[in-house]
Amino acid sequence: MSSLVPLFESFAEPFVVSTGVVALAEIGDKTQLLAFLLAARFKKPLPIVAGIFVATVLNHALAGALGAWITTALSPEVLRWGLGLSFVAMAVWTLIPDEIEDDEAQVAQRFGVFGATLLTFFIAEMGDKTQIATVAMAARYADAVAVVVGSTLGMLIANVPAVYAGDKLAGRIPMRLVHGIAAGIFALLGAATLLGAGQSLGF
Repeated sequence: MSSLVPLFESFAEPFVVSTGVVALAEIGDKTQLLAFLLAARFKKPLPIVAGIFVATVLNHALAGALGAWITTALSPEVLRWGLGLSFVAMAVWTLIPDEIEDDEAQVAQRFGVFGATLLTFFIAEMGDKTQIATVAMAARYADAVAVVVGSTLGMLIANVPAVYAGDKLAGRIPMRLVHGIAAGIFALLGAATLLGAGQSLGF
């Protein structure tokens, strides 16, 4: 039993950080705006939530694999500087309001509610801030699986309420405060990485 404690601890930090950061960064993000739009258009929350879940798992699994590969492809010093600056850039990016693009809002209605949600969310998440954050955190931590599980949970925390009660919630969320907190977390991760806080992981 005691042998499971270090395993849990190594999983817990990347899982908790990924969940919190992605959930905060997703508030007001274009994929959350897409969740509002899909919920208003189709009025069928269960297949929308299922589509969001599958699209996020696929997208963030790719991001996690890329992050894990980066750790083997770059030298520790280059990785440390690259990650540190990436987190700082993510902090700035988080403060910039997102807009949903027309093609992402209109694609794939012929595939049904689940198919439309899966395709639009997967496309919208490509190169989005939460996907890039998943890549960076998977490279930052030793456990890409924990990062992917956490980032997927963070997406669901932000988007499931948007699907079920989007119109009522949208006007009550203090977007600037939420984005400021997320930006602060990214900035702290960047500063910690640049200052060598990841030395125990070989940075």
